[in-house]
Amino acid sequence: MKETFFAFIQNHYRRFHDVFFYVVMLVIIIVCTWLAVRVTRENKEKEHSFLVSRDIPVVEYSVKEKPIYVALQEAGLSAQEVVQVVNKLSSVVDTRKLQPRDTYSLSVADNQFILLVLMQGFKRYYVANVEDFLVSGVSEVEIKTRIKTAHGTVQNSLFNSMLKEGLQTALILDFTDAFSWTIDFNTDTRNGDEYTALWEENYVESGEITSQDLLAASYTSKFTGSTTYALYFDGEFYDEKGKISKKMFLKSPISFRNYRISSHFSYGRLHPILKIRRPHLGIDYAAPTGTPVQAVADGRVTFAGRKGGFGNFVEIKHANNFTTMYGHLSKYGKGIKAGTHVKQGQTVGYVGSTGLATGPHLDFRIREGNKFLDFLRMRNRNSAVRDITGEQRKEFEELKVLYLKELNAAQQALGSTPTAATEEAHEA
Repeated sequence: MKETFFAFIQNHYRRFHDVFFYVVMLVIIIVCTWLAVRVTRENKEKEHSFLVSRDIPVVEYSVKEKPIYVALQEAGLSAQEVVQVVNKLSSVVDTRKLQPRDTYSLSVADNQFILLVLMQGFKRYYVANVEDFLVSGVSEVEIKTRIKTAHGTVQNSLFNSMLKEGLQTALILDFTDAFSWTIDFNTDTRNGDEYTALWEENYVESGEITSQDLLAASYTSKFTGSTTYALYFDGEFYDEKGKISKKMFLKSPISFRNYRISSHFSYGRLHPILKIRRPHLGIDYAAPTGTPVQAVADGRVTFAGRKGGFGNFVEIKHANNFTTMYGHLSKYGKGIKAGTHVKQGQTVGYVGSTGLATGPHLDFRIREGNKFLDFLRMRNRNSAVRDITGEQRKEFEELKVLYLKELNAAQQALGSTPTAATEEAHEA
């Protein structure tokens, strides 16, 4: 029996040896794994406890409020450390061109720099301390796009009516600019007029709007029942027939800023200061001092300076023998001087009360050859510059259908009656 047992062991020694070895190794692995998990868990608990108990301050400033290097110094960093952090930040952004409105956040604990984040628009520039080594970089906030519409009725003023509907000031001004050649929103609007706007809106995840680009708009006059359109195509606004909204002259030398006409064109106006009757061959636009005054058409400045009772005065020569004049300015636009070429809509000066004036206003005049004209009664001031070209007509018509359908949908959402053009687009 004993011999049989030893014979069995001798014959199967290798097998038992391997089994025993693997069992022992398995036990060792299990024990080591358990110990490693336990140690890791304890370390994480200690680290978490340390992070929770450690208070890392984060302070925020604007560049205007406190320059970055000053904030770093006040946080306890040495002069050498301040230079290192600023130089590292300069590797990703030009710190010489920081704007007063730029903001930044700073984290320093126990006089040890941790993190600096500079916010410029929708970019984030950072410098971080990673194991006593400074790293820098830049990240951009993701910008998303959506299409939005708005429709409303004018009450008292277009500007305030659109503000009440939640439209931003910049978009309202874009709306009025699109109609600058066809509608004067300070004199042509009536309560009950209807407006509709379609725009592309860019925004970030937080909901903050980065920009709004007007795509299409319509304005319906309650008095006449007519609707005017502005449809964006190839860098310009056109009406529904493909005629460019841009005209030879703007409707007004002052853009939409709530001005009023205080004196019309007349051959026998009583002068408010001289108290005598004499021709007033222009139009007075009463507006706050500093309101921008724009050239009503492309041209060349022939005079910019002081001129008697007109005070600060600008004269511009245009095509087709037209000349426009702008008086009582408080100051001139940037670069405006004799010989300067100006574009339609360019600021040539600002409303003031220089010369013989009882209050801030613009004295605007237009002359064809040697004859002064009543700007508000000119027949040819709204002649279109050009139409859609033949090769672009198909693309414009396809885009117009989409625009008008969206405008129609916005009108119907608030129970407005669709216009003829939008009904046609809807049927298409």
